[in-house]
Parts: sequence; C-alpha cells; structure tokens
Amino acid sequence: MQAFDVMTSSVISVRPETTVRDAAKLLVQHRISAMPVLDGDGDLVGMVSEGDLLHRAEIETDKSHRSWWLDLLGSDREAGDYVKSHGQGVADVMTRQVVCVADVTPLHEIASILESHHIKRVPVLRDGRLVGIVSRANLVQALAAGAQDPAQEESPSDRDIRAMLMAELTGRNWAFPGRNIVVRDGIVHLWGTVWSTDTLNAMCVAAEGIPGVKGVEDHTIPYPIMPGV
Repeated sequence: MQAFDVMTSSVISVRPETTVRDAAKLLVQHRISAMPVLDGDGDLVGMVSEGDLLHRAEIETDKSHRSWWLDLLGSDREAGDYVKSHGQGVADVMTRQVVCVADVTPLHEIASILESHHIKRVPVLRDGRLVGIVSRANLVQALAAGAQDPAQEESPSDRDIRAMLMAELTGRNWAFPGRNIVVRDGIVHLWGTVWSTDTLNAMCVAAEGIPGVKGVEDHTIPYPIMPGV
C-alpha cells in the first residue's frame, strides 16, 4: 500500500497571513492537531500545529523556565522564542522545514519517517502540489481495515502451508534446531526442542501468519540447561 491509498484528501489549510487566533479556532473546530500552510499559489510553505501554539503570551504560557544551556545559545534563540510567543500571524509561528512524502511512497517508508523525525503526520505531494496528509492514525486505520480482508476463495493445501512456513523460517536465527512441522487440516503442529519462550512465540507467530492456517498446536519441549538434564 502507498500514501495515496490511506491519506486524508480533504485537507484543512491556512495561509501565512492567517492570524494565530483564527488558526487556533480551525484546529479546535475541525478537531485536528495540525494544518499545512499554503501560499497564494497553493505551494506548501509550512505546517502549524498545537505544539507551535503551546507557548503564547495571551494565555501566559510563554514564561516557561529556560535551561541554562539554552541561554548559552545567545540572543538569537531568545528572539526566536519571542516571535513564537507574541507573533500574530501563522507565518510567525509555523514550522518551515516540513518533511513531506510523495503520493506513491510505500507505507513502511512513511512509518519509518514518522518514527525517525518524531512527528505525527506528513503532507503528501504529487508533482509538488499538496494532495493529502498521512498521519499515524491513517496507518492504524489501514491496519484495522486489513484485518477485514475476506478469506481466499481457495484455501492452500496442508502441503502448501508447510512449504510456505518452512520458507518463512529459512535463515531465521531463532528457528530452533531439530524442529519438525506437521500440518493437518490447516492446523500447524510444532515439534522439537525450543531454546526459550521467545523462540516458541516467534514460531507460533510465523505459523499464524501463513494463509490458510486455522490454528497452531505446540508439542515442543524446552532445551535442557545442562547436558544430560
């Protein structure tokens, strides 16, 4: 799946000259936590979020204690904080360095971007124009929708299930030695010696992820701690 498959297309946006108060009203009205900022040509120039409006003079939240190491950064940082807390336009408070993705970006890449940049959403662009937003919630929704996929019209045979599971386990360091897998009527029977509970859990998860599997039965035994035990 790609960004285009899960993104929110009806995007609420603001202009750089929109007042901070009006931007706050839009966030509350539409129950969203951030909005893209578009210039007069429709180009994305920033994002404004609840975090950008957190420290404001109007509500006396601009007086948070500054760490000593921030003071070392000098007057430039202090001036920037003042603009953030007292500026009246969205252009004064918005985040200008926006992380974006293309509409064909795979979901696994988007998940990595959200995690690595510690952000909750990314604008989606097509030919440089904003076409949507993908948030963490959209990814969770995609996961929930996937759980409703109908069963395949023709279930795999027991032999096919075993072959797929063995292929899945190939090269896995945790796939315990001396294992044996028997599949009967869609039930996977695990036999052999396991090193740990985590190893057994991984085997069960691998089996449950194979199409056509109806259940997993554990017949394994723990690996002896000492020789001869």
